[in-house]
Amino acid sequence: MISIKQLSYALAVGKTLHFKKAAEACHISQSALSTALNELEKQLGLQIFERDNKKVLVTPVGKDVLKRARTIMLQVDDLHHLADSQKPVLSYPMSIGFIPTISPFLLPNILPAINSQYPDFSLSVVEEQSHVLVEMVRSGEIDAAILALPYPCDGLLSFEFWQEDFYWVTHKNNQHAELQEVTSHELEQAKLMLLKEGHCLKDHILEACKLPPQSANHGFGATSLNTLIQMVTGKLGSTLVPAMALDQLIHKNDELRAIHLNEPSPHRRIAFIVRPNYSRLSSIEALMVLFKSQLSLKE
Repeated sequence: MISIKQLSYALAVGKTLHFKKAAEACHISQSALSTALNELEKQLGLQIFERDNKKVLVTPVGKDVLKRARTIMLQVDDLHHLADSQKPVLSYPMSIGFIPTISPFLLPNILPAINSQYPDFSLSVVEEQSHVLVEMVRSGEIDAAILALPYPCDGLLSFEFWQEDFYWVTHKNNQHAELQEVTSHELEQAKLMLLKEGHCLKDHILEACKLPPQSANHGFGATSLNTLIQMVTGKLGSTLVPAMALDQLIHKNDELRAIHLNEPSPHRRIAFIVRPNYSRLSSIEALMVLFKSQLSLKE
């Protein structure tokens, strides 16, 4: 009979593509892992992995096996956590993913409130780009993630809890620095610098402004909003940042001006994403209430 352990071992090898690393992750010997997988393949009557002394490959049918195994393991995990729905909210550990354009600006506001209201709650934070977090939620590696919408999250549930606009940040010497509002048409004349490809904030900004991709960066690129702000301070151009980041990014920087983007709002929406069968939705709801209250205090 196929066992849960065999499936977990197969998934570990599928993730690492390395028998030794998979065995270490599963806290068993490499020989024990190999024996278990050989028995699994024998029971199924098919080959999941092709292996030699140099590499491990997943066979085409093996990919289907691992996909089904992942679904089974998620269901088992949800079954184990079924009792959590009967416990007080935030009374058990949770792992939550944050994208880099949210985590440094949201966490300083909400962590003290979490520690105050739920002192026994254990939170693990993972910071990654959106596409990585979506797959981590799907695979059960993390409980939930906080993303900026719109973003494709097929097969997952999303719970929106905040909306915000973008602000154009420019040097005080810029000819438009005294404006109260700025339009996308005016930004077409600016030397606009945004994050590198792969950061959803760039896509959201271009969509909000209805600008083509080639209208931004001009040979520059950055992986953080802090870097972009330093480039603006150095008079290399201008940028757009979300409202929640304004205070932290330009606080006490007299060289910069922040001007509201006068385009249809909201410019981005913030939401939790979770698996459809996730058993701790009451805790997600509690966190959303807490996050909304702390973000409201900043307005």
